[in-house]
Amino acid sequence: MDEAFARAVDDGLKLTKRLVQPGGGGLPPPRPHAAMERDRDDPAAALLQLLPTAPMAYAVVVDPGAVDSPDVPSYQPHVYGRLDPPALIPLQMREVDLRVDCAAGCDTAEVALRARWWVHCVTRSRACHCRIVMPMGHQGSILGAEVTVGKRSYNTHVIDIEDNNAVKIAMPESGGLLKQEWFSLTIPQVGGGEDIFATIRWSQKLLYDNGQFSVEVPFCFPQFVNPLPKVFMKKEKIQLTVNSGVSKEVLLQGTSHPLKEKGRQSQKLSFLHESVVENWSTKDFTFSFTVYSGDLSGGILVQPSTLRDYDDRDMFCLFLLPGNTRIRKVFRKSIVYIIDASGSMQGKPLESVKNAMSTTLSDLMQGDYFNIITFNDDVHSFSSSLEQVNEKTIGNAIEWMNSNFVAQGGTDIMRPLSEAMALLSNSHDVLPQIYLVTDGSVDDERNICHTLKTQLMKSGSKSPRISTFGLGSYCNHYFLRMLASIGKGHYAAALDTGSIEGRMLQWFQKASSTIVSNISIDGIKHIQDFEVDSEYIPDISAKYPLSVSGRYHGKLPETLIAKGQLADMSEISIELKVQHIKDIPLDKVRYSILLM
Repeated sequence: MDEAFARAVDDGLKLTKRLVQPGGGGLPPPRPHAAMERDRDDPAAALLQLLPTAPMAYAVVVDPGAVDSPDVPSYQPHVYGRLDPPALIPLQMREVDLRVDCAAGCDTAEVALRARWWVHCVTRSRACHCRIVMPMGHQGSILGAEVTVGKRSYNTHVIDIEDNNAVKIAMPESGGLLKQEWFSLTIPQVGGGEDIFATIRWSQKLLYDNGQFSVEVPFCFPQFVNPLPKVFMKKEKIQLTVNSGVSKEVLLQGTSHPLKEKGRQSQKLSFLHESVVENWSTKDFTFSFTVYSGDLSGGILVQPSTLRDYDDRDMFCLFLLPGNTRIRKVFRKSIVYIIDASGSMQGKPLESVKNAMSTTLSDLMQGDYFNIITFNDDVHSFSSSLEQVNEKTIGNAIEWMNSNFVAQGGTDIMRPLSEAMALLSNSHDVLPQIYLVTDGSVDDERNICHTLKTQLMKSGSKSPRISTFGLGSYCNHYFLRMLASIGKGHYAAALDTGSIEGRMLQWFQKASSTIVSNISIDGIKHIQDFEVDSEYIPDISAKYPLSVSGRYHGKLPETLIAKGQLADMSEISIELKVQHIKDIPLDKVRYSILLM
């Protein structure tokens, strides 16, 4: 799909040679992307450089005869025939305004982008569909879009699908996800010379590494979306707010665009970048900061329900920051890796999984234990028992994977899960963990979740943590989320083959770096109808903040206490200050947490 999209854009750029500028003469030819110049010897790689790296709008051209300047007709010879598939001509952008609101406590950024595009490539007597494509940032989730063309307006609505089979439903042509973290929306019959005004909102996870938060928003525009400078003045505006959520010092680390601090109030900072530019931004917007904390810290953000909300209970977001990870020891682990080796994993997916597995096995520590199970219609194990980590066993495991990671057959998840539970049943003084990787769906997911929940409850605080990783859009991601929630683990996914290895390594690191387990919140027994969205509160990882959301009735005390168990089996208590907030829309944060 990526190559087909890029080829359609390439065809569209070739059609723009028919256009003339207001002063007469043809438009300057589109300057190739710098990466395209480097990839001249690899046409396929060069073509993929035409994929969007910023919000873009395209004229969907079926009839090449409609391509002409709306203001200055070229009077070129008529072109006969129709294009199948249609060509995509990138529209020139007249305005862009980016707003980013970072909530460190919820490890989420809400992004709103307002843009104005001009249909500069279709004669005024004709019309065509126009397609808006938004590449979203890390684990992006669309929140809504509003588009206005003349007197017409369009907007999107987020709806609940009760059977949770959304991943199996083909998206209509008018909108939906093109690929991982791209959002596409088609506007019908836009006339030549008309302006398209669009506001698109999405949420994305903040990146976190060694105590530093960062946000990265796709904002790198190609040269060919710049209108002629003598005709249009281009004004670029970026607004940024940072809410730490805790009474800790926020330290700024770096930014891609020059920002001026506009205000600092309690835990909230605001910044602004506004300037007239010759060309639109040619780099993504990035911003990084740290919330100073010597040790574990956290808080609870609360907000009343909205008037449009079907649930009249108030909302909360509980968060815990790992702080200086060198202070806390990571739990020793017994891990069973369960890898899907069914026929659909053949080729790049299984090869990427094997590469990620080789890396993560090499990162295991002395004192850890592990085993590997592959499954399809049958089950194959690296060993009949848990193996202690040392150079020899890791080398043997990698050799075993090279020989036994063969994709064939169907998908039977329950049997390997049962075998993993049995292997971990005698784990002592270590944290038992199951990592499940699959690209399939199952028919009896309710029964699997119920069976595992019963087994985990019998095991009590020593129950294995179950973390899940889904591959591709046909995987039952809802089932994997539920399984991770029941198992106090972590869920992640890769929707395209190119991101499998990197996403899996991040997931392994997050799931295997537990510093606090068995978390509970004191003081909520007397709060009416206190409900957490996840089945259980997950363990705290040294690699990422923990945030859970939920609902409650009544009044919360000024502080609550989170309790948990450290790697040395001692207990820890963390004071959580309750904060009533207005500027962070917790209903949207809850929605994005549930999707992620």
